[in-house]
Amino acid sequence: MMINNRIAPQLHDTEYRRCLAELDVPAMRRLHFAATGKEVSDSEALATMHYARTQAGSINSRSRAYSHAWLLDHGLPSGLPDPLKPMADRLYPRVVTAVGVAVGTALGKTAENRVIERAICDAIEDMYADGVTDPVLVKPRMIEVYRRTKKSL
Repeated sequence: MMINNRIAPQLHDTEYRRCLAELDVPAMRRLHFAATGKEVSDSEALATMHYARTQAGSINSRSRAYSHAWLLDHGLPSGLPDPLKPMADRLYPRVVTAVGVAVGTALGKTAENRVIERAICDAIEDMYADGVTDPVLVKPRMIEVYRRTKKSL
């Protein structure tokens, strides 16, 4: 729906709020173009809308919390006020992956254990650097490195 700024600015405001509430990216892009004459990509519009939702008091708390989580998941800053962040973190907790590596004996670590542990850690770091974090893929690689390194010592 194309709206002319000079004819009905109050309709423009209503449409902006609707687009934010519903995350209607195509309509928001049209509104932006009508207001500025500049095109924005879907990803730019979506990120901007999420940021605006975190700051807009007219948006319900659950939607603001969702946008906060979306921004953080995409490595972008959130505009959610500090007092609302604990509520947002409870509604949409962040999932963090981790891997634990421990190679040793009941008597402690030997030099051999330290070499094996370092080799496993290096393999995991390489996989994470490549974006591979799925335990189904990481665990077999850990076992393979353990066996190969132990055999070579």
